[in-house]
Amino acid sequence: MAAPRMSTAAPLPGRCGFFVEKKNRFCKMIVAKGKVYCGEHATMEGGVSRRIVCPLDPKHTVSEDKLDKHLKKCNSREKPKPVYYVENINTGSADGDETLHQVSLSELSRSQLESLLDKLKAGVKGLQCDVEDSVLSHPIVQEELNNPKNGDSAHKHLKQQSSILGNLEAQGLLGRGRCFIEFGAGRGKLSHWIHEALKTPDHQKTPDELQMLLVERCSTRFKVDGKHQDSGVEFERLQVDIQHLDLSRVQMLKLKKLPLVGVGKHLCGAATDLALRCLLVTPGPKDETEPPPKRLKTSEPQPADPQSDSGDPPEPGPDADSGPGPVQGLAVALCCHHRCEWRHYVGQQFFLQRGLGPEEFSAFCRMSSWATCGLRPTSQELRQREDDEHEPAEETDAVNSFLSSSEREHIGRLCKRLIDAGRLHFLQTRGFEGKLCRYADAQVTLENVLLTAVPSSPS
Repeated sequence: MAAPRMSTAAPLPGRCGFFVEKKNRFCKMIVAKGKVYCGEHATMEGGVSRRIVCPLDPKHTVSEDKLDKHLKKCNSREKPKPVYYVENINTGSADGDETLHQVSLSELSRSQLESLLDKLKAGVKGLQCDVEDSVLSHPIVQEELNNPKNGDSAHKHLKQQSSILGNLEAQGLLGRGRCFIEFGAGRGKLSHWIHEALKTPDHQKTPDELQMLLVERCSTRFKVDGKHQDSGVEFERLQVDIQHLDLSRVQMLKLKKLPLVGVGKHLCGAATDLALRCLLVTPGPKDETEPPPKRLKTSEPQPADPQSDSGDPPEPGPDADSGPGPVQGLAVALCCHHRCEWRHYVGQQFFLQRGLGPEEFSAFCRMSSWATCGLRPTSQELRQREDDEHEPAEETDAVNSFLSSSEREHIGRLCKRLIDAGRLHFLQTRGFEGKLCRYADAQVTLENVLLTAVPSSPS
């Protein structure tokens, strides 16, 4: 076998002279004037301080003699918490140890699995498990969909974004005079298309303002929201985990009190529950100093404290500190039910009413992944393809011994619908009418269910 050929015989001008064997090329980092190696490979030169792993982030190294200086400016250092950060404000119930309820399907016997399936069938009894199709589109995305420069991956994302916009419009949620909060925003492409759909020409002035609030816990490259500088549109990005976000402390929301619309594209697992609680439950900061009883002792009725610890949303008033505007609706594309957690799950009461608890929830979350990976052949089907002379593969769990791939897929979908039914029940208790719909074809994405909700009409 011939030895692999070097991609370059010498480093590029102004680039590091260290040869990376794994990549079969020279390092492409820029070097300082008069240097041969970049900072990462400076140890190759004589008389240079030893490089050590950064104690704050093992993904990078630092010169040992410059460690103290580096720790003061390292991007991984602990930074001051913003005012809207309230630790675990949206966490939900934290009773007990979550790990005690986790179920490993590979350790269950066939009888235990059959018992779980019986509970699943009883749990979904009476539920509407068939999701209606609502594959819509919005004309603002059509030009980009027709752009031949977009590859298959970009085309699939555009189709999903177009359908989410179409469903927002169908629910009467796509319009100006609102604040759209994109949870799990990533690069902010969904907010970008919402903005494009609602953008007004320069010569047409409108009194209706538009706010876009993007929430993402990670630092993201190639963000698109920084490119929008339109008058009458405010873009703000919060780098915070939804788990710790208190919307009543976000200044932009408090000042103008525009109605809120929550959106999200593929909000993974527990993030959906955290977003629902953040949007619909958390009334305000929970650090109020003592206590409601003192108000009860007064003879005169006191105005409701907008930042009280009750579950009711604050009443909008003239005070700018009374919190954000009312929630007008939401549209969230669901995914990764196997990453849900009982302590964050908003449908706990729904599960308990059906005789199910955290153990069953953990098992159903794991089984929900069969909806998108259940088409893989079982070990029994694989064995049938093997030559007789080969040793049969060892069974790793009892599932493959009595469930076909199509049966596993069906069970996975039932688990997803049961988990989502708990979310619909939660929305109903908060005064919203929720609905599940299939917003994209399976060829575009297997995670193609959209959760929408609008306030319930008065009876």
